[in-house]
Amino acid sequence: MLRLSDEVYAQVIAHALSGLPNEACGMLAAPVGEEQVTRFFPVRNAAESSQIYRLDDAEYLQVERTADDEGLALVAVMHSHTHTTAYPSPTDVRDATAFDPFGALLYVIVSLKDPEPALRCYRIADGAIAEEPVAVEG
Repeated sequence: MLRLSDEVYAQVIAHALSGLPNEACGMLAAPVGEEQVTRFFPVRNAAESSQIYRLDDAEYLQVERTADDEGLALVAVMHSHTHTTAYPSPTDVRDATAFDPFGALLYVIVSLKDPEPALRCYRIADGAIAEEPVAVEG
């Protein structure tokens, strides 16, 4: 399960919208050993594309350092889909398998296809996609 505070949820949605017309991306972190995400790290989409994303390498390394310094564990990768539903594309599955071969991370997708953004979460391991519940809490 992915547990987000109202504040983190709002940050993720705002970042997805601010990336338009391109996909936006970032990382979510929680205190080590806990489920509740307490921090969202926006990361530049180095692909600068409306159809794919690639976390900027330098920013990603800085996010890892900051999370470590703050006692946080990176638990999810976020990206937006500008014109499609919040479901992993074949490219998303291939990239997730290469980036996270053990399926340790969750993958959050925000669809901007409709006027109201839709956020869904998945675990991707060995090419298999499993949806995870999302709880947004005050």
